Amino acid sequence: MLVSIIGLGVVLFLVFLRMPIALAMGLVGFAGYADIRGVRASISMVGRIIIDTSQDYGLSVVPLFILMGLFVNKGGLSKELYQVSYVFLGHLRGGLAMATIVACAGFSAICGSSLATAATMSKVAMPQMRKYNYDDSLSTASIAAGGTLGILIPPSVILVIYGLLTETSIGKLFIAGIIPGLLGVILYLVAVRYTIIRDPKAGPAGERSSLMDRLHALRGVWAVLLLFFIVIGGLYGVLNIWPLNLTFSPTEAAGMGAAGAFLIAVSRGKLNFSKTLQVLIETVQTTAALFAVLIGAWIFSNFVNMAGLPEALRFLVSSAELSPMLVMLMILGIYLVLGCVFESLSMLLLTVPIFFPLVTSLGFDPIWFGIIVVVVTEISLITPPVGLNVFVLKGVIGDVSTATIFKGVTPFWIVDIIRLALLVFIPSIILFLPNSML
Repeated sequence: MLVSIIGLGVVLFLVFLRMPIALAMGLVGFAGYADIRGVRASISMVGRIIIDTSQDYGLSVVPLFILMGLFVNKGGLSKELYQVSYVFLGHLRGGLAMATIVACAGFSAICGSSLATAATMSKVAMPQMRKYNYDDSLSTASIAAGGTLGILIPPSVILVIYGLLTETSIGKLFIAGIIPGLLGVILYLVAVRYTIIRDPKAGPAGERSSLMDRLHALRGVWAVLLLFFIVIGGLYGVLNIWPLNLTFSPTEAAGMGAAGAFLIAVSRGKLNFSKTLQVLIETVQTTAALFAVLIGAWIFSNFVNMAGLPEALRFLVSSAELSPMLVMLMILGIYLVLGCVFESLSMLLLTVPIFFPLVTSLGFDPIWFGIIVVVVTEISLITPPVGLNVFVLKGVIGDVSTATIFKGVTPFWIVDIIRLALLVFIPSIILFLPNSML
């Protein structure tokens, strides 16, 4: 156990020194495994993981969902989603901020990336909110918070990675994220309303749209709705009726989504050869980076398991006679602290191999724990000092300080804590839909 704790400390130290998390976990995992089993066994372990990862059919879902999100982005669907949200909510005080959150939720459902959602919606929503003299803190906060929904509302790359790490059903993880994601949208709207009550000038009302404007806006998003219905409906068997009789695996659903997003972007004249090539290159780069992190995480996980850390944690918990819920609350406390200084994916890959065996041994559902981990990860995306969505917005917008954005997101991460408490103490919120699956 001692050697695994030392290894974990070395990984944290290397990450603080700005070494890439994939390299830090891979090096420490290799060295630790070599210390226990020998250098030859460690080399064999690393080689096996690299080969198995590169040949794993299940991992093909990752580049396909990334490709789908990039085609959606290039297809300009974010503008249509924001326009629909705007015509229904823009006339309310804070309505543009609410529209931004709803549009982020819709974009997340076909993108799967929090950072991409925040970066894309900032370009669409920020000019409109400035046009109506919205306070910068509310404007940027609604984009940053709405962007966090990208890693929970299916399809989610983070949930895919969690499912691969823990051998948990990706389809059930996806459907389990729907209700918590919608709950997040509702609580974010409450946070906007609270901000407006405190400062009515922060979000003035916009223009009321006519019925024709609303109908016209709805016609602009039919392709988005159809794409989401095909991907999610095929995955959950909704399309398994005559005459379609279609049921998709996660990989097949991702393939259908990528193909559909490509066709939508082409039909709208948004793609040419150079843009398509750029999308493919970005997909390869992002996939390679994620695979490197996954390989590093599996190497580190093998070392941790060989060193006996999960087993030692289970022994400590049983000998201390702590209740399972108390242990879970302690784990969540660790996540909240790590979230203040760690990037979300790094935190997930570093901690899940350690905590997952303990959590399942205490009787907690792995699907429930996966959603809880992602919600905690969402909180880390907007909490200081390393709220990654905040720094993405700062990089895109430029003329708004990080202090202003962090000030604005405070009500949003507070309602996130409330949502986390509801999900922890009422597990049926998460498990109702997956338990209802045939």
